[in-house]
Amino acid sequence: MDVLTNLFERHFGSPAEKLLPLRSQLGASDRKLFRLRNAQHRAIGVLHGVREENVAFLKFSRHFLKHGLPVPAIYGEELDCGAYLEEDLGDTTLYEFLSSHRSGENLAPQVIEAYRKVIAALPRFQVDAGRDFPYKFCYPRRSFDRQSIAWDLHYFKYYFLQLSGTPFHEQGLEDDFRRLTGLLLQADRKYFLYRDFQSRNVMLRDGDPYFLDYQGGRQGALQYDIASLLYDGKADLPPALRQQLLDEYLDQLSHHIELDRDAFMRHYYAYVYVRIMQALGAYGFRGFYERKSHFLQSVPFALKNVRWLMENVELPIALPRLLDTFRKMVASEKLRGARAPEKLTVRVMSFSFHRGMPQDDSGHGGGFVFDARGLPNPGREERFKHVTGRDAAVIEYLGQHESVHQFLASAEALVDASVNNYLQRGFKNLMVCFGCTGGQHRSVYLAEEMARHLRERNDMEVMVQHRECEA
Repeated sequence: MDVLTNLFERHFGSPAEKLLPLRSQLGASDRKLFRLRNAQHRAIGVLHGVREENVAFLKFSRHFLKHGLPVPAIYGEELDCGAYLEEDLGDTTLYEFLSSHRSGENLAPQVIEAYRKVIAALPRFQVDAGRDFPYKFCYPRRSFDRQSIAWDLHYFKYYFLQLSGTPFHEQGLEDDFRRLTGLLLQADRKYFLYRDFQSRNVMLRDGDPYFLDYQGGRQGALQYDIASLLYDGKADLPPALRQQLLDEYLDQLSHHIELDRDAFMRHYYAYVYVRIMQALGAYGFRGFYERKSHFLQSVPFALKNVRWLMENVELPIALPRLLDTFRKMVASEKLRGARAPEKLTVRVMSFSFHRGMPQDDSGHGGGFVFDARGLPNPGREERFKHVTGRDAAVIEYLGQHESVHQFLASAEALVDASVNNYLQRGFKNLMVCFGCTGGQHRSVYLAEEMARHLRERNDMEVMVQHRECEA
């Protein structure tokens, strides 16, 4: 960790007072992330052992910043140590914002507005920054070419189809892969392809989007990235909204290039399919092979998208064996069972011990009650009297104390263990409560953080109540 603290002090001229590991986002990256901070400054430190990916991220970041794009500033690097320091963009991803502002298929207006801002930025990456992009630093491939497509399709075949036990016709599937690849390669591929343009790689700060995880970018077709965003499995966007956002993207794109919409749409759904297959390959590798079960929770959402495509889209080429394989996937009880048919509901509550313990109205008999009165108390300071644990000043104050992070990490570990057990046993309700003296600061902060953590999984319904703030 010394390399990160040295980078921090070298950049800001003062030492970091805290270095806190960031909790896992349940992602597929092997990078280790840390938040470094002192009274005046904060940054994110990254440790990652793949030099080529680090070089790509740093070169691409500086290129995007030169074009005025919203990506993290780079504060320092030590490539020989696999370390770099970047701007801290906060904790709220587009996916988390979406999850906390939806009811079924009904999304809050501010979520749709956030997506519109993201879509408005995409052509600036693809076209404006793509014109003079440093493609020589791309890793592992300079372009989304025949080789890249083959990697993705075989990733799907070997890590999803074979490991899930889905039957397929080997030669017939390879023939369809060849035809699909030919169609994909007919699209204009002279633009920057972000590669992983999805809701977990967009941070929201003061309502505006900032972009991360583009180190796998390369030259390619425009269709791939918008397909990645709109068919992002766990985001589970309603079809009508997907179409609305696609139309808005094409309107935005037409301000940057002379756009032939018919030509774009001829290839669009082929790119949707290949992106979904790439994602399923990743879910299979991480879930079936590495036995990280939370990746399998995304499979039913991907299958939902495949089912919609088969029912609503006709490709300009015949892919009989691939479509037959898709039908077997969609009909598979094993794959449908990667997620419980009814979601577990977790109710997270903050409260004051002075007003008594919360009551469990579900009839299940309770759950967890965590006592936060041993943590630093913002309520003792006058400046915090009229704010709560949802306000930035209190979040900043509590986030400076390692004891708070340790408390929360321990609580998350206990709750995660019960959630996994409840899901296996088919239980439908769990209550998680945080109490403090007034029910205004510490308990509210902890409840919000616990809800954020649980919503990352998307295999449960998370409800939050702040009893004293709502009284």
